Amino acid sequence: MTSDRSSMIRVDQAGEYGATRIYAGQLAVMGDRADHSTEIRGMAVQEERHRIAFDALIAKRGVRPTALQPVWSVAGFALGAATALIGPKAAMACTAAIEEEIDIHYTRQLEELEKDGDDPELTALVEDFRDEEREHRDAALAAGAEDAPAYPLLHGAIRLGCRMAIRLSEKI
Repeated sequence: MTSDRSSMIRVDQAGEYGATRIYAGQLAVMGDRADHSTEIRGMAVQEERHRIAFDALIAKRGVRPTALQPVWSVAGFALGAATALIGPKAAMACTAAIEEEIDIHYTRQLEELEKDGDDPELTALVEDFRDEEREHRDAALAAGAEDAPAYPLLHGAIRLGCRMAIRLSEKI
């Protein structure tokens, strides 16, 4: 397997793990009391399924996971909890920002995978998960993400953090 594929699998597993931690943080603060908690639980279940699939691919292909996983555990939970403390719309703004960035990330990966055409298993996973991430983004926007306090600042900061986490997890 090429190092490009190893990097893809490593970063995708890290991202899906981080997503499960973000939702865990949001649900720890909001529980079932807040608007959108049922929706968040549904998204969390999908993210867990994504993580499990990438965990299996890491094991199957002998890919080294990111060494930053403990950092992403704490950072993801903290981001989820912090946005939930601001309010349900801020939690949705977090989802919208992250999923927008992940859509771009997975789309770039698909372009590379389809160009090479040598990894149908990874291509199918990335395509399936990208489509679900788009659904999460759209659901978050429909739930009022853009009405969150300081949405442009929150959205931009979370997207920047997401891009940085992607770059770091590809390498470390």
